[in-house]
Amino acid sequence: MSCKLSRETISNVIKFHGHSCPGLRIGIRVSELVRRELGDLPDARLVCITETDMCGVDAVQYLTGCTYGKGNLIHKDYGKTAFTFFDRETGRGFRCLFRSGARGDMAMEMSSLQQKITSGEANETEQARCKELRRQMEEGLMESDLDQLFEVMLPNGVVPRSARILASLVCEACGEDTMESRTRRFAGQTLCQPCFNKVEQKV
Repeated sequence: MSCKLSRETISNVIKFHGHSCPGLRIGIRVSELVRRELGDLPDARLVCITETDMCGVDAVQYLTGCTYGKGNLIHKDYGKTAFTFFDRETGRGFRCLFRSGARGDMAMEMSSLQQKITSGEANETEQARCKELRRQMEEGLMESDLDQLFEVMLPNGVVPRSARILASLVCEACGEDTMESRTRRFAGQTLCQPCFNKVEQKV
């Protein structure tokens, strides 16, 4: 089933992110999948663990209300286009992984052209071809059935606890307030992570 979000909503997601791209479309479809699997949950109940920092995370933030600032968007830097969602109230959740073949046969060609564009080696014909491939890929992502795009499985682990307000400690090297859980002890001093790295780093 193709994307059911309104053109206005999609336009607002693009404005929030800054541009339209295949990665953003993946995030839009992920957000649709959340509603299908868990329903339309309020921000306080829904939590997302993202295994990527790609463009689609912006769509997830905009459409689901899971954000870094509220503590219900957790980034694990695994480099996988995968997302886990939980309903904190019921404990229900799922992990979805973007299928490697979902971008279609054009992905390899587009990647090659994008590299040439980035390095400044692409001619006008190649630039136009890459633009057209991006358009086709975005269109395909929006028209595909969610189950063609994502593998849905049981989540790994348990529901993350809600964000807590922690005390701040003063770093004894730079004098800046630092969240208590992020401080380190070294040679009898309480240090923030950057100051700790300066004195402890072995390289």
